[in-house]
Amino acid sequence: MRTTTSRGLLAVLAIAPLLAGCFAPGEGGSGAGAQGASGGRLRVALAVPPVQALSPYSNDATVLSKLSVAEGLTALDENGAAAPALAKSWQRKNDTTWTFELRKADFQDGTAVTAASVVNALDHAAAATPKPRVLSDVTLTAKAEDADTVTLTTKTPDPVLPLRLASPALGILAPKAYAKDGTVSPVGTGTGAFEITKLTGKTKATLDRYDGHWGGKAKSSGIDITWISDGAARANALRGGDVDIAEWIPTAQAGLLAGNARHEVPSVRTDSLVLNTRSGIFTDAALRAAAREAVDGSALVDSVFGGYADPAQGLFGPAVPWAAGDRVAVTGRAQAATVQQVKVKTKGRTLRLATYTNRAELPEAATVLQQQLEKAGFTVTQDVREYTQMEADLLAGRYDALVFSRVTLLDTGDAVAYLASDYTSDGVYNIAGLKDTRVDQAIKAAAAEGDTAVRHRKTMRAEAEILRTDAVVPLVHEKVVQGVSPDVTGVLLDPRERALIDVDTRLK
Repeated sequence: MRTTTSRGLLAVLAIAPLLAGCFAPGEGGSGAGAQGASGGRLRVALAVPPVQALSPYSNDATVLSKLSVAEGLTALDENGAAAPALAKSWQRKNDTTWTFELRKADFQDGTAVTAASVVNALDHAAAATPKPRVLSDVTLTAKAEDADTVTLTTKTPDPVLPLRLASPALGILAPKAYAKDGTVSPVGTGTGAFEITKLTGKTKATLDRYDGHWGGKAKSSGIDITWISDGAARANALRGGDVDIAEWIPTAQAGLLAGNARHEVPSVRTDSLVLNTRSGIFTDAALRAAAREAVDGSALVDSVFGGYADPAQGLFGPAVPWAAGDRVAVTGRAQAATVQQVKVKTKGRTLRLATYTNRAELPEAATVLQQQLEKAGFTVTQDVREYTQMEADLLAGRYDALVFSRVTLLDTGDAVAYLASDYTSDGVYNIAGLKDTRVDQAIKAAAAEGDTAVRHRKTMRAEAEILRTDAVVPLVHEKVVQGVSPDVTGVLLDPRERALIDVDTRLK
């Protein structure tokens, strides 16, 4: 397969409306952006403060893509297909070997993007600890064939490799970004339309337009970022005119925004109750089943989400259009413990229910779920903190249950990669600690499938195997509300939550 998709066409499609999808930047720029028109600076409020100083190997990676700081070899177009980015074309040589031809581009430190620098970046990603989620189910080897050609080899066939390379975690940074101690800094080392010039802890960042961007000059002269964890405070900042864009407006605040500032976005985000299967009370399958029977996600749709959600049908919701038609019935679940059995089995132990404050609805949802679980015989206590303060504990299994909001197609745009990172025995984001042979086999079978329609069907079989274990109980499929001042045009409203600002985003 060889692709030569026009980047210019994608950019032209994105100029007109405010409500745009996620797409790759245009070949040579588009409209005024290509002519270097200078706009004002954009003020943006983001929800989740940096975990690791914007390292691409953490959840910070999406910030780099949202703000057009870093780019990968590929990007996702508005349909979720792989589109050219730093690679202008690619070809699959055999089941495990691909070649990528690079475009002429420069890093923000003035050095050229070469095959050697791409190999260096991908090698560091493969060696990172913990490994980026996008690489949890693949072993990737990169080799420079010449200055502009990179060969990528996978240990086993990976039919969606071009999609995988669009992950924000695999953004290509300049060699100086990678320190000997393993830390990675995107400050001044990306290739995107905006360059990070200053990062102030976990509170602020300054980005200036990078005039050497291969896709043309951005229409805004820069971006001033403020991280505001509290959702109501983000909404107030937008209403008060302190910011131009505020992401993730809480549903309770959405109605307080002017109609032309409130934008509802179909999202691939699913909120679930994740149960810790590796230690604690939920190593008992009957107790997991009791928790699953106790919780009712539909009760959250109106009471907590104000109608900006749909009751969960599985791990994948309406924003994944093929999921419903291929969904497989779940069979073989454990029998749920009765209320009395729950009390006996837990022997007075407390269920530690965790969630985080970055999404305002989650603590409210946790309170509703606590009441539901207590009716089933559990004794529940909550631990509610900001996400960056608890991620290490989540991954270490120090909670019994987590009310969790997950963008299911975030890492690659491919559903299988999400299942592999979150639910396989060696998955790098396996918060549930799930180790189940049938689940591993089902995900492996889906990962090896190259035919798209068959891959979708195998993905849904894997979903059914995961749900069989009751390691995760889907609750709702969210609709994200983004706040955008009427004075701003060209904001990207992306169901995958990877994109927000690009070369065409500007003040009117």
